Amino acid sequence: MKARLILENGTVFHGEAFGAADSETTGEVVFNTSMTGYQEILTDPSYAGQIVTMTYPQIGNYGVNVDDMESAKPQVAGFVVREYFEAYSNFRASQSLGQWLTQHGIIGIQGVDTRKLTKIIRTTGALRGIITTSDRAANSVLDAVCASPQMTGLDLAKVVTTSAPYAWSEVDRTPFALPPNARAHLNSRKWKVVVYDYGVKHNILRRLASYGCDLTVVPAAFPAEDVLAMNPDGVFLSNGPGDPAAVRYGIANIKKLIGKKPVFGICLGHQLLGLALGGTTFKLKFGHRGANHPVKNLLTNAIEITSQNHGFAVDPDTLDPATTEITHVNLNDGTNEGFRHRTLPLFSVQYHPEASPGPHDSDYLFAHFVQLMERAEKAPA
Repeated sequence: MKARLILENGTVFHGEAFGAADSETTGEVVFNTSMTGYQEILTDPSYAGQIVTMTYPQIGNYGVNVDDMESAKPQVAGFVVREYFEAYSNFRASQSLGQWLTQHGIIGIQGVDTRKLTKIIRTTGALRGIITTSDRAANSVLDAVCASPQMTGLDLAKVVTTSAPYAWSEVDRTPFALPPNARAHLNSRKWKVVVYDYGVKHNILRRLASYGCDLTVVPAAFPAEDVLAMNPDGVFLSNGPGDPAAVRYGIANIKKLIGKKPVFGICLGHQLLGLALGGTTFKLKFGHRGANHPVKNLLTNAIEITSQNHGFAVDPDTLDPATTEITHVNLNDGTNEGFRHRTLPLFSVQYHPEASPGPHDSDYLFAHFVQLMERAEKAPA
């Protein structure tokens, strides 16, 4: 079935639909530079409201399996690829990518010049767009694009978060996962951690569990007073979609937790923590999305290759240098990738340290979180 991708600047790409082909979707069009891991990308809640373009040209050749899900379903608004493969070859696969997208009502478009599309986004910035199989006039379709919500000012954490608290104890369950870290299991100690779900990925939870954390996942707007009443050893602020400045309830809750419990934030959680400390955030031109972003750790001078997915960033110049230390910087554009408090047990990074998909350079951050909880437990009351 013929399909079109139409951007808000009027650019039209023609192709063929796959997945839930006889449908239509709008969203912010972004690109991801990962060569593998399309299933993890599609199920990452941080992509809610976005049409994801893969820069790698051949997608679908290893199908879809039950182990690589980052949430219960695809979270993207739509999917754009150069060449889609319905036939797949992988011993882990249970169905084709197209069958799976059809099952969940997600439309994709193939045959698109993704190189050209990516260059447009890099030059112009992320644009709203529409994937449609309708044959109505482009001007009519463009009206639907312009009527769709812009990402700035949009709170999507409340859309993807859990509706009620739940416990999580599952560790990495496949032979392809990183092994648990033995140092985190000193005296078989279990660390009681509350995870704020702004769009948390399953492999984040598995990695925390593998480091000896006993997790309770709570909704994005869960009151800080109720978290403190649970008396956890630490609080984790998860990744998630949308504009961090719009998640006002999250910022307010984090302010009440600062100085009370060790805090570790990633991605949207990193941005919310920055806002809670008095900083500001801004929208990046086209964001960071991929599994190969170089980040410099300013504390060790080591270079980490990281997995990233975000469209906003913390302005480091708005953080108080007397209380907050910048710890990581992006080597592509110099934007902030991490900070820590100089006296309180809290830190955060902009990227995804569990790296699903992606490299494992940043796995040490989970051990650091455990160390903060250890120190807090030993500190005098």
